[in-house]
Amino acid sequence: MKMKSVLRAALAAVLMVPSFAAPVYTPQAGKESDDIPGVEKSLQRNVVMLTMGHPYDLNPQTASYTSEAQLLSGLYEGLFSYNPVTLEPQNALCSSYKLSRNKKRWTFTIIDGAKFSTGEKITASTFRESWLDLLSNPRAPYASLLDCIEGARNYRLGKGKRDEVGITARDDKTLVIHLEEPAEHLPKILCHHAFSAVSKKKDSYSGAFTLKSYENGRLELVKNKNYRDAASILIPGITIIQSDDLDENAYLFNTGKVDWIPEGNVNASKIINRNAIKVAAEFGTYYIFFKLNGKKWNTQEIREALLEAIPYDKLREDITVPATTLVYPLTGYPDVPGFDDYDSDDAVMMMRKAREKSGLGAKEKITIKFGITDSEFMKNFVQILAKAWQPLGVELVSEIKASEAYNFEIPTWDADLFAYSWIGDFADPLAFLELFRSDSSLNVAKYNSEEFDSLLHQASVATSSTEHYKLLSQAESMLLDDCVVIPVYHPVSLHVIDTEIIGGWQSNAMDLHPFRYFYIRRKDQSLPNLVQAPEGKQELLTSN
Repeated sequence: MKMKSVLRAALAAVLMVPSFAAPVYTPQAGKESDDIPGVEKSLQRNVVMLTMGHPYDLNPQTASYTSEAQLLSGLYEGLFSYNPVTLEPQNALCSSYKLSRNKKRWTFTIIDGAKFSTGEKITASTFRESWLDLLSNPRAPYASLLDCIEGARNYRLGKGKRDEVGITARDDKTLVIHLEEPAEHLPKILCHHAFSAVSKKKDSYSGAFTLKSYENGRLELVKNKNYRDAASILIPGITIIQSDDLDENAYLFNTGKVDWIPEGNVNASKIINRNAIKVAAEFGTYYIFFKLNGKKWNTQEIREALLEAIPYDKLREDITVPATTLVYPLTGYPDVPGFDDYDSDDAVMMMRKAREKSGLGAKEKITIKFGITDSEFMKNFVQILAKAWQPLGVELVSEIKASEAYNFEIPTWDADLFAYSWIGDFADPLAFLELFRSDSSLNVAKYNSEEFDSLLHQASVATSSTEHYKLLSQAESMLLDDCVVIPVYHPVSLHVIDTEIIGGWQSNAMDLHPFRYFYIRRKDQSLPNLVQAPEGKQELLTSN
């Protein structure tokens, strides 16, 4: 899951602030707010969220940014959804499921009375058609996660037929899928918004909310009255305002006009209620990678020399959580040797030998193009790498494209080096390594290794988590040995939200906060401070 960069200056100002979150309210089927202790129905109102200014892709099958995942988790729902605290899969539009003895046939039962917001029934056929449409869409980045299903890969790659995919609607309530091999992590994958129930009708939603309007940088979501458990949704809607003015954003929060500011999109040093600042590590990695485009210089040996020359201490300077490997460390996952040490003299010698092996002259200039956005953060990377690689006879040049188009341009962009920020879509190392499986729809690096693919396959069918992790760690080691990835840091999320006012919000590793759990705890703010508006106007905040 691609994400927008956390604002580093804002983050640095608040790293020492402790983060507290109130317990998450878990809706119970059929219960309304009048029946829930501590929830006052008269207080319930729209939660106002303030996000960075960028166009949203509201197609759950093609969207890939974290901010879009947050929104789409409210508009759409699949067989499973994430537990808001543990992120473990929990039943959603699936009431139950069972596995065959060989664990290759999964049978799902769709809940009674499931409907889209338009009143259209959600059936087993809905999921079959949604997933087949996903597989046939070349712009769907997560389609290859269904390759474990019989015939899915061939159909996705245009080598098979739609009716040959092992997805069957036995009747309205029974969905049966046949797998190539056992995949016990399947429910974790199916929590993702890409695998939601999607209607062919416009403006029809399967989630707890519907989109009422989207104009002038403002989105209005309202409660979906046809949602499977509408009675337990406490707030009437969500208002999302887009703004990149960090000082103004702080002012709006301090004066109670905004409830929640995600993505570090605020001057946190100006937030009065310091307990409202939530800082947490994320299950993600920011890294630089080579696109394997077949150029004569782009060999493992030359990339190895380049990585040996990188001053990692400078590359990761002022980083909160440095990353030496691709996969975010998980409990039980074996240690994988990463990139930390470097030696410029060794790099020169390695480059000399690599040139000879690749048929490049000792003084032949190698030009590497780094595709970046127009940000000082990425320009700093260019300066560090250019200086480190110059003694190796390498000229690093940069090419800039707009941030909102950056990720979409990479597959066809004629550059050699790119930067990616990736948040795992499910709590497993496979969420990162899938990015480099040879025929994965997420593999923009064009990495191709039969041995790597084989290790991922073996890990997917492993019968124990220990063996699963062991095989994945071997695959990660192989990827790092091929010197395709330059890990930089593990992201840290920064949110501003008063959880004494807004209930149902909790920090978690994927930085995903399902809207359906939100509710209003109380109305007042007790802030005695004077708040200075950006224009210089001062006003006294009083309790409501």
